[in-house]
Amino acid sequence: MRIASLLPSATEIICALGLETDLVGVSHECDYPPNVVAALPKLTRSVLPEGLSSAEIDAEVSARLRRGESLYQIDEALLAELRPDVVITQELCDVCAVAFGNVCQIVPALPGNPRIISLSPAGLEAIFDDIYTVAAAVQASERGERLIVDLQNRLQKLTERITRYVRHRPRVFAMEWLDPPFAAGHWVPQMIALAGGQEVLGIAGKPSFRVTWQQIIAAQPDIMILIPCGYNAEMTRREWETLPKPAELQSIPAIRTGRVYPFDANSYCSRPGPRVVEGIWELARIIHPGLVE
Repeated sequence: MRIASLLPSATEIICALGLETDLVGVSHECDYPPNVVAALPKLTRSVLPEGLSSAEIDAEVSARLRRGESLYQIDEALLAELRPDVVITQELCDVCAVAFGNVCQIVPALPGNPRIISLSPAGLEAIFDDIYTVAAAVQASERGERLIVDLQNRLQKLTERITRYVRHRPRVFAMEWLDPPFAAGHWVPQMIALAGGQEVLGIAGKPSFRVTWQQIIAAQPDIMILIPCGYNAEMTRREWETLPKPAELQSIPAIRTGRVYPFDANSYCSRPGPRVVEGIWELARIIHPGLVE
C-alpha cells in the first residue's frame, strides 16, 4: 500500500499503526515522528510569506480567503510520480491544510486512480472514528482497533483520577489564536473537561471563533492556555510576550496569579490524531499540578 498523507494528523495515525514504511510522501507541515518524515518527499507548500506575526497571518489568510485563493499548493507532478494507492486529506478547515476541493480536482487525474480518504473530526470521538477509517482504508483494521482501545484506556485512567481527586474545576480559557484572539472549538473544550477544567468561552464540536479582549476579561478565567494553531510552546511564548494587550487584562485571575501557559499546540491540540490523548494528560498537569505524575 502506497500512502500519500496531506496532513500531519494522518501521518501520525499511519505511524501509530506501524505502517510508516508505506508512506511515500507527506505534507510540508508533517514533522512527527521526525525520524520518519525527514526523508520523505514533501507534497505541499504554504503560499504565505514566512516570518509573519499572528496578526499579519490573520490578515493575509482573511484576504486570500475573501478572494477565493488557496493557502496551500500541491506538487502535482511529484504526487503523480509517487503513484500513491491512497491519498489522505481533510475537509475540516481550509486554513489548516490543503482544501478538500483542490485535492478532488487533482487526484482523479493521477495514474492508478488512487482512493481519496478525507477526515473531518468535530470532536474527540470522531478522532477515534477517523483513526479506524484510516486503518480500514490501508487494510489494517485490527491495528486500528488495538490503537483505539489503547488510547481509550489511557483516557479512562485519567478520568478515574480526575473523578476521584478533583473537587474544583478551574475556569479555563484555551486561546486558539493570539491576535486577534480566538476561542477554541472542536475537540479542545472536551480536552479541557477531561483534564479537569471548565472551558469558559470555547464550544465543543463547533469551529473556533473570534472573541474580544473584553469577552476574555468578562469570563475571568483562572487559567489561560495559549494554543495557537501551527505554533509550538516556545513560538507561542515569544508571540505572547510581544503581543499588545489591554491593561484591563491584568484584572483576570489567570494573569494575577501567573497561570498563563504557552502550550505545544502542534503536538497536543491542533492535530486530531493519537497525540491528542497525550495532550489531555499534559493539560491535566497544568490545570491540576501534583495530581498527575
